[in-house]
Amino acid sequence: MARRPKRSHNGGPPLDDYKGPPWGNGDPYIFLAWQAAHAKAWKAPSRDVMLMRMEKAERLGLTYEEYTLEILERGLHLQPKDTDRIAAIKATRKRRRASRLD
Repeated sequence: MARRPKRSHNGGPPLDDYKGPPWGNGDPYIFLAWQAAHAKAWKAPSRDVMLMRMEKAERLGLTYEEYTLEILERGLHLQPKDTDRIAAIKATRKRRRASRLD
């Protein structure tokens, strides 16, 4: 009998340095579904949309990936008035960079 994942677990593939199959100890079908969903979400938009996002991200001091991820995760097209959210994204970037150096 399979164990149910913890309440906070989203069922995605393992994120650590696991040496086994890419789907971990879980169901390969779930891994493949996640892989397909990831590819669909990050499918390259049209050239004009990409250029518009790059320009907006640059004006806000974010990377294209950070700006696009905000749209994909929250459906929010950040504006200059969203200073709190932009600061939070930049703080996360700094923490990630610091943890890589450790």
